[in-house]
Amino acid sequence: YGAEFRRFSVDRLKPGKFDEFYKLIMTIHRIANMEVMIGYADVHGDLLPINNDENFSKAVSTAHPLLRIFIQRQ
Repeated sequence: YGAEFRRFSVDRLKPGKFDEFYKLIMTIHRIANMEVMIGYADVHGDLLPINNDENFSKAVSTAHPLLRIFIQRQ
C-alpha cells in the first residue's frame, strides 16, 4: 500500500482464512480504518481479487516463489 513493500510467510499447505489474512494486511500497513481491495497478479499477469477463502487459497498455492499482492483503496 502506498508503494511499501513487506515480507511475511504463509504456509502454502495451510494458508488459513481470508479474514485472518485481511486483518494481517490491515495491521501491517496501519490502514485499519480504510476499505481496500486486495489482489494479486497470476502467472499470465492478470490482476485477480483476493476477497474470500477460495481466492486466497488459490493465490497462495499458485505463488512461485512469492505472492505479490496489490492493495487499492476502494
